[in-house]
Amino acid sequence: MSKRRDPRTIAVNTGIATDSAFGAVTPPIYLSSTFSFSGFERPRAHDYSRTANPSRDILANTLTELECGAGAVVVSSGMAAVDLVLSLLGPDDLVVAPHDCYGGTHRLLSLRRDRKHFDVIFVDQNNEEALTAALEQFPALVLIETPSNPLMRVVNIRAVTERAKAAGAKVAVDNTFLSPALQRPIHLGADFVIHSTTKYLNGHSDVVGGAVIAADKTDAEILAAWANTCGVTAPAFDCYLTLRGLRTLFARIERQQITAMKIAEYLQGHCAVAAVHYPGLASHPGHAVARSQQSGFGAMLSFELAGGVSAARRFVESLSVFTLAESLGGIESLVAHPATMTHLGMGPEARRVAGITDGLLRLSIGLEAESDLIDDLKCALDAAHARAHDVHENSLMDPLEPLASQS
Repeated sequence: MSKRRDPRTIAVNTGIATDSAFGAVTPPIYLSSTFSFSGFERPRAHDYSRTANPSRDILANTLTELECGAGAVVVSSGMAAVDLVLSLLGPDDLVVAPHDCYGGTHRLLSLRRDRKHFDVIFVDQNNEEALTAALEQFPALVLIETPSNPLMRVVNIRAVTERAKAAGAKVAVDNTFLSPALQRPIHLGADFVIHSTTKYLNGHSDVVGGAVIAADKTDAEILAAWANTCGVTAPAFDCYLTLRGLRTLFARIERQQITAMKIAEYLQGHCAVAAVHYPGLASHPGHAVARSQQSGFGAMLSFELAGGVSAARRFVESLSVFTLAESLGGIESLVAHPATMTHLGMGPEARRVAGITDGLLRLSIGLEAESDLIDDLKCALDAAHARAHDVHENSLMDPLEPLASQS
């Protein structure tokens, strides 16, 4: 039995120098929509690109190896990946999902529940009483998102998985925030790993895609058949670009998480910041669990501004290096305001329950110089803090004086 290769080697080397036609080192892009049969009733390994494509196969094989799975299905978006796992459920099935999951996932689960495709309950999976009550209803699927988006809450994958399986449920873990470079949920007992490949796997903000990696070969085949039936498989060119980005995953995320830690420490000491959510900080409630199941703390973090939405507006308007945009995991640093962007569709009550406040900002740390990023944050925080101080002073001087425009 050959020795398993290091994941860094798998990311770089899978598919390299396998072209038998011309000896190309980099795998070619197979843009053909259809493939010839070798004869009557004699299809080749590929017959139609919706069903299977060589470029998509290489990416799927790479992800399967990296996540230590039995097979992967590469689809058109991260939401398509979540929905592919949900396709295994029926009207009488129950999903237990995180109460603070990604807004798009929350929306999808809620709408499919409303259409009677299955039932769903949202719970704090770190709340022992709530999780126990949910598992006593014998769910078919437990969906875990760790660290959570955007509050960076950490769930003990092994512990929840053991309890979920004892209740008869399968477990899917959204690993988008960490990638297989830092966390491998199948090793911790998960049945499925979900990725928005748009994020760290591609890493360059130029492709939208998703993937599901299954621990069991039969499950992988069922998912692949359904993806083909629904036509949600990813295009060959998108797979080529994602594989190209994946080659540098380990190098990128290693550098990004070093900078993220420095930024988290800086934010923690600023008077305008009420709280910092980053599992790498010893003060984070999930720090010990993160250390036990992750090989790093990642490059995503969020923080609360003391001045609420007005301070958040002033903050983002004062940035020059960070870009205000949705998505994450690229080489460029981004800032998002979840309440008005990624989690707007949840509605105010669901955000309140999840703990997503109007002063919460989410950062995706890129590959810019650490000093430039911290300088940018300093200027924006000082501006937000000064504005909050001025508003407070004006309100004390004349309670009847209207506040200045916050636009």
